[in-house]
Order: sequence, then structure tokens, then C-alpha cells
Amino acid sequence: MRVRDLPLPATLVSHYESSGIEELYPPQVAAVEAGIADGGRVVAAIPTASGKTFIAELAMLTADGPGLYIVPLRALAREKYETFDKLPGVSVGISTGDFDSAEEDLGEYDIVVATSEKVDSAIRNGASWVENLACVVVDEVHLLGAPGRGPTLEITLATLQRRVPDLQLVALSATVDNPEVIAHWLNAELVESTWRPVSLRTGVYADGTVEFDDDSTLTVDVPPVGPNEDAATEATVSLVADAVESGGQCLAFVRSRREAENLAERLADEALSPAPDLGGELAELGGTTTGQRLADCARTGVGFHHAGLRSSQRAAVENAFRDRRLAVICATPTLAAGVNVPARRVVIRDQKRYTGESMAWIPVLDVHQMCGRAGRPHLDPYGEAVLVGDDTVKDELVERYVEADAEAVDSQFADDEALRTHVLSVVASGFADSLDGVADVFSATYYAHQNPDVDLTDLVSDVVSDLVAMEMLTVGDDSLSATTLGAQTSRQYVSPTTGARIVSGVRTIETMAAENVTARTALEVVCDTPDMLDTYLGNRERAVMYQYARNHASEFTTAMHEADPFEEWLTAVKTARILHEWSEGVDIEELVDNYRIGPGDLESRVERAEWLLGAADALCGALDTDVPEFREVRALLSP
Repeated sequence: MRVRDLPLPATLVSHYESSGIEELYPPQVAAVEAGIADGGRVVAAIPTASGKTFIAELAMLTADGPGLYIVPLRALAREKYETFDKLPGVSVGISTGDFDSAEEDLGEYDIVVATSEKVDSAIRNGASWVENLACVVVDEVHLLGAPGRGPTLEITLATLQRRVPDLQLVALSATVDNPEVIAHWLNAELVESTWRPVSLRTGVYADGTVEFDDDSTLTVDVPPVGPNEDAATEATVSLVADAVESGGQCLAFVRSRREAENLAERLADEALSPAPDLGGELAELGGTTTGQRLADCARTGVGFHHAGLRSSQRAAVENAFRDRRLAVICATPTLAAGVNVPARRVVIRDQKRYTGESMAWIPVLDVHQMCGRAGRPHLDPYGEAVLVGDDTVKDELVERYVEADAEAVDSQFADDEALRTHVLSVVASGFADSLDGVADVFSATYYAHQNPDVDLTDLVSDVVSDLVAMEMLTVGDDSLSATTLGAQTSRQYVSPTTGARIVSGVRTIETMAAENVTARTALEVVCDTPDMLDTYLGNRERAVMYQYARNHASEFTTAMHEADPFEEWLTAVKTARILHEWSEGVDIEELVDNYRIGPGDLESRVERAEWLLGAADALCGALDTDVPEFREVRALLSP
């Protein structure tokens, strides 16, 4: 099937053909046959690089009205926005920002790209543009199984279908164990395929040889390992160098940020693909120690990528790799989550990562996502993915990752915090006004589809009492309604637990002496909430932070002897201290050095603090009080 056979305007046909897209891939043909261009609902569970973006575009371009493209990550939103914005005659909008706005101007675009959280927030805030949608595409729909993000995606899709009964839904997924269950839930046709435009062979390295799943082998020349060298790292270096020397690019995945930087510096010693100009460009994006390390590595054609980098640095690394200015990226597994950075060879040095309590095997789906980055269409004759092991684990790696199917996608909706959040939002948004009404809305979730025997009314009633105790809901005779406080909490898109913590802090502030209420007070309140990102508190910092907390105890709303758990509160104090110093003009380089925090971590926490401080100010209005410090420190945090 050819592009010119599709029901597309001539300008779009010319656009695709000039981009080298003339003949459809087999999965794309299957999607057309499933009705993707006729308003049909489709779930496409197909490998990376097999044409999912074109399937999405075809659905939105042939729909009888505006399209919405839902992504899990902001970085992916920007990438897709730039891709869709190249379509001739198509207006494209993007929304990933403030959570307390309906952004009615989004209704002016043919296609809107947004995160699932932003769409959920728009629905809560009564966005009218949602009702005019004709087609919604959900990228990475297998993230229904992710804690936190999954329940939000579930409720978003459930409420979208209620708001727009005739909505065309298209869900794009990696290959998972149960795509038919997702398709059945969405009343969609399933397109399932393992076809790839570039063949992929996956294997395990051990003792100088890679044994691939197609029965081929690769001999790797790994020099003898010295007493201070790591065998897995040296094998990875040899595997990467071999790929680059043969004209390919390589992604190397490791378990942590530090390991990504260390591996990049080790590879930089090999001088694989000098790029001095790129190093200079990256140096201009940040003067921190991390930024300088990145620039130094890039001068040798090697980059690293992790959440500790600033968003501008991560984007620059991704773009340089796509433009073939970087030969290698050393990354944590997050790079595999949807961002388009294909390589000839993928090397997975670490198959375990720290979960906060212990080292655990990385899920099969995550490893398959990494492997799927191997093979650049139109550039590579093949793709290779190699898991680095040794003779003691070789057989287990083959069984666990090479031969195994990815895990099934199971709902995480029954999590207590998720239930509290979404019960409140359903009531506050006017979708339901009783236990039975909330249960009826939840009956359209993936959780209900997977658990048809669960009594949803009982499930809801278990969390309603929590919300009543938090002053978010009131219960009448067979009725539920949101309080002013609950409605504002939902509109601000903070969790009920965060809302309750802020309310408690505000009420404590009202009892404090005016001279003790400072910017530190406001920051301690919002940093000690579940919606603020955690900050690492090292053993050597505990005594320093403890003393800081003692010195400023009169400014904090939580007494040190009442903090429970104390460690979490002390971590919140550290975050508040960092943000306070940032608001007073301390340089990012000094903060990064003093507090062992990455520039990207600081960036994300400043952004979170601005959101939470704005929410706290709005909740003050619901409490008929005023704490100007929330507004004042928020203004100081803004660039």
C-alpha cells in the first residue's frame, strides 16, 4: 500500500513522499485495514521504529475534527510537537505547563500535544476544547501499568470517552504480554506485530564472545582487565568502540547517573569520534561541574544523558546524536522511554538497579525498550542489542530477557493515593455526586475492566472517609459534594494529601508570630508534601541539616520532635534550604557543589516549587486567609 492510496490531501502526500515515505510498512497497512483512516479505534502494539508515528498522524489527519496526542513525558511532547509542526497546512499546539488552567486557546489547533497530567487537569478545569475532539492518540499506552502515571492515564481516558462518546481512540504500545486486554477495554481493533524495518538481533556477552538469538556470534577483543578495572565496563568499552569503528552509533545503558558519567569519561579516553565544536556548544549551556564534564566528553564524540542534566542539555545531547555529531550516549534507562534516538548497537551493561531498598532486576519491558533502540532505518543494515554478563549469569540473562516476553500491563488504579486523588476530581468536576456515581465513572477504567468482580462502591467508600477527614468532601443523604477546599485542591492539581499538608501548614502559620513567618516557612510547607520531588540526603549531610533545622525551628510549621518520619521531613528541609538560597541569588554552580544535586534536579524542583507555592496561595483563598510569603517566594524563584 502506498501513501498516495490513502485519503490524504495532495500537499500531505507530497510531504511524505519528499521525506522518503512512499510505501507503508506492514504494521501501518494492518492499521489502515483495521480502520485507522475511517474513524476506527485501534491499539497498535508494535516494535520501536516500525511506524507508530505515521499511524498516529494518519488517524489525526483523517479525523473529522481536532486531534489530541497524549504523551507521558515533556521531552517527548516537544519532540512530537516539532514532528507534527512540519506537516503542511496543519496547526499544532503544545501544552505541558501550568496545571490550574483550561487553556481554552488550545481549541484553535488541528492537533494538540499534551501530557496525560495536563489533559486530566484541563478536564478538571472544565476545558471546552476537549468536547470538540474527534481523535485522541495515546503514546506509550503500556504505561497504564506504571505507578502514579498509570492511574492518571486511566481516568483521563475514562472521562474523555464520557465527554466525547464518538471519540476515535488510537493507542500506541510497545510489545507487551496482554495488548488484547487493552484493546478490549478501549473497544478497539488490535494490530499486533513483531515486524521491524531493520532486523534486530539480541545477545549476551560473556568471556569475549556475544551469542545472538539468531545463532550468530561476535568475537570481542577485550584487553586483560587490570586490578582497578571493572570487567563489565571494559567489555562495554570494547563493544561500543567496535560499533563506532565500523561506522555505527551506540547507546550504552547503565544503572545510575554516576555510572553514566563515569562510563562516558572512560570512553572519552578512547577518542572514538572527535567533535570539538560540539563540546564548545554544550559548554555554553551550563557552567556547572556536570556541564563541564559533558562538554569535555562531547569533544571526543561521547555524551551522557540522565535526569540530573538540565532539560536544554538533554535536548542538545539527543539532537546531536540524531544529527550524528555524537557517536555514543551513555545513559540511564529513562532515555529508552519514547525519545527517538536510534543507534546501530545498544549495549546494556547493567541489568539491575537500586530500588531504594535493594538491587533488583530491571523489568523485561524496560530492557526490551532499550534493545528496541537498535537499528536506524535507512542508515543501518541491522541493529544489535547486547547484554553484558559473564559465564555465571549468561544463561539467566538469555532466559530472563532475550527469550522472555515483556510483562503484562496491569492497572495500578487501586492505589490509595490514586483513589483519593481521582475520587475527589470526579466529584469536584461534577462527573458524579454520589458513591454510586463515582463507581459508575470508575467502571470505565482499565482497573474495572481487569477486575470485573470488584465492588467499586466499596472501593470508593473506603477512601471517601479519608477525604471527609481532610475536609475535601462532605457526605449527605446518598450524596457527595466537594468542599470549597476540595474543589480548589482538585483545580490546582495537587493530591489531597498535599492539599491537607498545605492546609495544616497554613493553620499553623496563623498561630505563629508574624516575624517568624518567612520565605523558609513557605518553602518548608510545600517541600514537605508528596507532590514535591525527593532530594537525596547523604549521611554526611544529616548533621548539617539537623543543625540548620534547629537554627530555624521557629520558622518551620513542623516541630522537630513532632516530625514523623523525621528523615523525610529533614529531606524536605534540605530541599527548602536549596530553594531558599536559589531565591536569594546563589549561583547554580555553588548549589550543585554544596548540596550534591544535579542542575537538572534543581531545575525540576524550582518548577515544582513554583507550582506548589501557587497552589498554596490558592488554597489560602479557600481558607479565607492570606500568607503573602507564598506569593513572594514564588516570584523570587522565577527566572
